[in-house]
Amino acid sequence: MSRALDGLVVLDLTRQFCSSLSAAFLGDFGARVIRLEGLPVAAKTANGQWNHEADLIHRNKESLAVDLHVERGRQLLHELVARADAIVTDMTRDELAAIGIDFAAASKLRPDIVFGRLSGFGPLGPDSELPAIDELAAARTGMMPILPQPGQPPVYTGAGAMHASVMLAFGVVMALFHRLGSGEGQEVDVSLFGANMYGAALDLQAFLAIGKGDRLLNPISRLDVSNPMSGSLYPSADGRWVTLTMPDTDRWWPVFSKMVGIATDDPRFDSHDKRTEVNRLALIQELEQAFQKQPGAHWRKEFMEKQMSADIIEQFDYPATDPQVSANRYIIELDHPSFGKLKSLGFPIFMSDSMARLDRLAPCTGQHTGQVLHELLDYPVEAIQQLTAAGVVA
Repeated sequence: MSRALDGLVVLDLTRQFCSSLSAAFLGDFGARVIRLEGLPVAAKTANGQWNHEADLIHRNKESLAVDLHVERGRQLLHELVARADAIVTDMTRDELAAIGIDFAAASKLRPDIVFGRLSGFGPLGPDSELPAIDELAAARTGMMPILPQPGQPPVYTGAGAMHASVMLAFGVVMALFHRLGSGEGQEVDVSLFGANMYGAALDLQAFLAIGKGDRLLNPISRLDVSNPMSGSLYPSADGRWVTLTMPDTDRWWPVFSKMVGIATDDPRFDSHDKRTEVNRLALIQELEQAFQKQPGAHWRKEFMEKQMSADIIEQFDYPATDPQVSANRYIIELDHPSFGKLKSLGFPIFMSDSMARLDRLAPCTGQHTGQVLHELLDYPVEAIQQLTAAGVVA
């Protein structure tokens, strides 16, 4: 079965988790992703454990090891750029210029190349040369201080980097689509700052519309939510947390009230205004007591049976065994040659006719050097052997 990106060649010049994962996403959908790894290779201590991170972010890639410190190594890189459809990188502009493949130089080698780069704060402006460090980008968005409960330190979630992974892959694919009609290549920049801002899009957009306000600039106690039945959290008897998402309380109240043991016609809560304004704190107190009478499993069963818009907040062990996760290939089984049956994150994007698939685990450094040089650059075996003997490739 063909896939959406079959036939495309992508050079992976990444070091960070999120940008490496972005290149892997392209490989999942058929692109030939060639990961360039520098020489000499740093010594690694074998600990006998599965490198789970590498098998996620470098799956479906080939590895070519080349010494970019020598002129012959850089020449090989330039030859590869001339044959590539796209580059994905998180290198700084100075680093790219030093090896002769910033966007301007790469465009001379292949005029229609798509050049996708992860940056820290965007390609323009006074901070365009700051390093791509997600924690620093997240710190500027305004989201971290409002995530914890009042009085607690700001919370860094790391979610912005994951947004950047998808945005960078999306930008590269859009540029390739544009090239189909125009024949033009272009530079794509996705910054960790911009990705983190969109991770906070709901709150940030509200701030842009409303302006300053305590509820947008400061953390909100879970006991101070504006609607006790929406966006609110309550502990159950076994410490697992219940989350409710029922903003239209009139719709849900008749069933919900009976479930938690409150009379539907209780005069304190017999209208939306009373539930969310007049007697909001009283309802919060009632729900605090009600949910602590039963464990989380009881409440999930109730929510499912009554089709309530609510659930239990889980830990990582839940998605690891959820049949819904398996059915949609969000987690897949690997048949690892060294470690046997293992589980790994799968594919977050579903396509009915050209689905993602796992063709290969993460490669060893230089595993495909000879294959790439022969198939992509037409190097004969003797020439590859000479380059290897000279230490240019491995």
